[in-house]
Amino acid sequence: MDILFLCVIIFLFLLAVFDLSVGVSNDAVNFMTSAIGSKAASFKRVLIVASVGVFIGAAMSNGMMDIARHGIFRPEHFSFYELICIFMAVMVTDIILIDLFNTLGMPTSTTVSMVFELLGATFVVSLIKMAGDTAGDLGFNDLMNTEKALSVIIGIFLSVAIAFVFGTLVQLLSRTIFTFNYKSRLKWKIGLFGGICATMIVYFLLIKGIKDLTFMTPDLKRWIGDNTLFIIGSCFIFFTLLMQLLHILHVNVLKVVVLMGTFALAMAFAGNDLVNFIGVPLTGLASYQDYMANGGGDAHGFMMGSLNGPADTSLYFLIGAGVIMVVSLATSKKARNVTKTEIGLGSQAGGDEMFGSSRIARSLVRWALSFLSWIRDVTPVRVREWFNRRFNIDETIMDQGAAFDLIRGSVNLVLAGALIAMGTSLKLPLSTTFVTFMVAMGTSLADRAWGRESAVFRITGVISVIGGWFLTAGVAFIGAGIIVALMHLGGLWVMFALGAVTIMLLIRSNRRFRMKKMEDTGDELFQTILSSKDKDEETMWNLLLRYITAEHRKFMAYAADTYGAVTEAFVKEDVKTLGKAENGLMQQKKELKNARRKETLCLRMVGRRTAIEKSAWFHLGNNCCMSILYNLRRINEICKEHVENNFFPLPEQYTDDFKLVRTRVSILFNDTIAMIDNAELDVIPTLRRHCEEIKDMVSEKYHVLYEHLSEGDPSSMTVVYVYFNMLQETREMLSTMHKYLRAYAKLHDTEFTGRTS
Repeated sequence: MDILFLCVIIFLFLLAVFDLSVGVSNDAVNFMTSAIGSKAASFKRVLIVASVGVFIGAAMSNGMMDIARHGIFRPEHFSFYELICIFMAVMVTDIILIDLFNTLGMPTSTTVSMVFELLGATFVVSLIKMAGDTAGDLGFNDLMNTEKALSVIIGIFLSVAIAFVFGTLVQLLSRTIFTFNYKSRLKWKIGLFGGICATMIVYFLLIKGIKDLTFMTPDLKRWIGDNTLFIIGSCFIFFTLLMQLLHILHVNVLKVVVLMGTFALAMAFAGNDLVNFIGVPLTGLASYQDYMANGGGDAHGFMMGSLNGPADTSLYFLIGAGVIMVVSLATSKKARNVTKTEIGLGSQAGGDEMFGSSRIARSLVRWALSFLSWIRDVTPVRVREWFNRRFNIDETIMDQGAAFDLIRGSVNLVLAGALIAMGTSLKLPLSTTFVTFMVAMGTSLADRAWGRESAVFRITGVISVIGGWFLTAGVAFIGAGIIVALMHLGGLWVMFALGAVTIMLLIRSNRRFRMKKMEDTGDELFQTILSSKDKDEETMWNLLLRYITAEHRKFMAYAADTYGAVTEAFVKEDVKTLGKAENGLMQQKKELKNARRKETLCLRMVGRRTAIEKSAWFHLGNNCCMSILYNLRRINEICKEHVENNFFPLPEQYTDDFKLVRTRVSILFNDTIAMIDNAELDVIPTLRRHCEEIKDMVSEKYHVLYEHLSEGDPSSMTVVYVYFNMLQETREMLSTMHKYLRAYAKLHDTEFTGRTS
């Protein structure tokens, strides 16, 4: 039995490796987003700076999370076996939960997930213990430390509100001082701005980043605490002079500030948050060592009061954790996926809006527009004009491909660090994840990044992320509670089985993520258009045309497959295929709307003359695709309802007639796809003629069927009406295809009409 417990401890460390990997993927959003989004340096350099900060923070941290030893539960009342169950449940739940959020591209709080997993597992084990305590000596206060969980919940609300409000106000002030054309106003202001930023970063490191590192002796901590104002004042003078000197030497001070902030946040995360992932397995190891030192034996009767004492962590564990996190940071595609979410929500320019529209977001935007209208009415004209000059978005200076400028990137990092340091000094449990994300959202709001055409989507995104944070707590609590109950009642073999299932789920998740990334080739072309350095009108139009063509080709292939599958499923009464088609059509509608939004954004970047000449045919082509989709949805809807109700099948006399229609339509779709693939515009008149021929054939069958309706068997009238609907929608679809081919020809006119003289 003791050997099996050793295997459990080893397994905990294996899970910790996965946990460190997925954890750093999630938290990369916090310390890399501002540097990546503002293009302060290449991705490789940002990665190096963040990796150095992560490694130093992890290697010099004390590495032990007190909350895993005695922060949530009171170990003197728990046996060795009960704590092993809790630790296994926490690790399994944490890996699954964070990997799920990473895959979805949603940032979540690793600290909150860990706390609520411990809380949920401890709660369930406490219920089991209390149920078995016939004497009634044990209560929740004896088994759990509920005050800690309450402080975390309060910290969540404080983090969201404080960070967003301060982010908005500080960015408003910074933008008022520097404006969007900030390079013309750096002469003497940059030294002061850089000095303030660098000093706040140092303050952040002193208070939050290095307070728990191994070389921080009590005397050194006391000296820093007694001389904090002197240290801050000296740093302010030194960095102000240094930044002004660097500016004179033509060094970009703002990039220096952003990279300093990236390093500071990465170091603090690794030293205080990410390294906490090894707290649970290290506590498990300490428990096992204490259990074996006392002779092993009865795991259910050996109580773990030794965990109330402090524990030192071996340097080897810390270095190992640092190496794992650095490797994960450098290789994880999911880290970039999470980072993309925050960058997209805060982008100054329009972009690929990852989130849809929600009723709450629409209401908030309406209310905000009404409020701003009232503000404009009561504000003097001169004040409005002065404010608009300071916030003229047309003067925005950003590096090629950047989502926002360096001013905002600096404020994001510096303010997040300052708020975290202030919260720590005031003993407030501010979540670093919540602070960094909400500061970024506040600064983007202040910078007018949420325009009327993007505000609804971005507010929906912010609400989704915030909702995800609260969901994290609930899912972590419930998930850990269920898993610990299974482990506690099922024994060691259930622990191993659930651990194996967790690893299988991770492998499956990574495979799906890779497949999804392989399918996103169109987005690469979209990003190429947005970040293109060549703003030549003809080049930009050709890039956009390639993107539009690829999207239309993909839709035509989907429409051909769906039409054939739906009509055949109706004839064969295959309800399963019809159900899949319904889900696929709903998803395709979202993809079409998303593609149209991207294409419209890119069309604005093309020269005005080209945009005017081509926009009518562009919108007609998109509308035709959407109309074909609606035709398919109406065909599928009525066919699915008929088959689900087990009504009469389509009579053979109509089945044979419709096979010819279906074949001709399928050939038309395939010929259209071949035309797109081969760029054979000269065959479009032939294809349009085929549309008319097939439509005439459908109309003929339509009218013949109409004449036979009065003579039909009443018991089969229902299926005849379904067939009637299929013919009608097919005819409408062919008319739409006729229009689409004309729009396609006009869009792909060989003579470039947008070239300026």
